[in-house]
Amino acid sequence: MRLDKWLWFARFFKTRSLATDICAQGKVRVDGAVVTKAHYPVRPGQVLTFVQGRHVRVVKVLAPGTRRGPASEAQTLYEDLAPPAPETALPCDEAVAPRDRGSGRPTKRDRRRTERMKGEP
Repeated sequence: MRLDKWLWFARFFKTRSLATDICAQGKVRVDGAVVTKAHYPVRPGQVLTFVQGRHVRVVKVLAPGTRRGPASEAQTLYEDLAPPAPETALPCDEAVAPRDRGSGRPTKRDRRRTERMKGEP
């Protein structure tokens, strides 16, 4: 089965065009080798590595797909070898000054304190 078609069947990409573009850009590895062709054949037992959003996905192909079915069916096509890490708080979230709930809008003085904490002029 074609690599782009399998990635689409397994629901890693919303459209087949996106899967084709990722393959053409050389952002997919099959058993450690960079693949630049969307028509590269994929077989059960091969390990695919690619970036999806902010995560690097490492999956083992278990079966070729026959159709793009529901997510539960798509999950039977692969084994996730490196599940994505849980989201962590962004550094900008930690720099926000604490405020009591129901204390109203920040005053000009509060805004200036917050800017000083963030290091803004």
